[in-house]
Amino acid sequence: MELLFILLTYFVASIPFGFIVGKLSGKDITKEGSGNIGATNVVRTIGKKAGIFVLLLDALKGFIPVYISKIYFDDLIVAVVAVVAVFGHCYSIFMKFKGGKGVATGIGVLIALSPKVALITITLWLGIFLTTGYVFLASVISAFLSWIMMTYIESNYYYTIAALISSMIIVYKHSSNIERFLKGTESRFIYK
Repeated sequence: MELLFILLTYFVASIPFGFIVGKLSGKDITKEGSGNIGATNVVRTIGKKAGIFVLLLDALKGFIPVYISKIYFDDLIVAVVAVVAVFGHCYSIFMKFKGGKGVATGIGVLIALSPKVALITITLWLGIFLTTGYVFLASVISAFLSWIMMTYIESNYYYTIAALISSMIIVYKHSSNIERFLKGTESRFIYK
């Protein structure tokens, strides 16, 4: 039962909502903007409403499986489901094991694991983004700090490990952004 749920989580998390919404809008977002299927690139290439829609769908891919697993399974399985949700979004079977960068799905996972940690992480993300204008910087810092917050707020070993592994995946997926930032070529997100 646990293994089946974990596999189902991977397939659900692999659904590339950004790519699907792009296609429905007549665009292949893998060939426009940053080429990423996440909400940020959807906002850039299609528009704010589409981006928010994708953000919510990607977050739900993380929230729903983890929320359900907390009801039926022990903490170890919950932690595995959490990591698999983020991994599935980042390495989608439907996109030849490519995908988004895991931020929205990671937030959905955090909300299910610990609303307190999620609230602090979202607040931190917003603060960094509004101060610097860099989406990737807000994402990388808040993802990295989320597992530390999980350690002190929830005191749950499995949840902390899940947050740590998920944050490592998210930071790794932003490695090209980090390289461009260090070279001074990373563009800020244009916001009004």
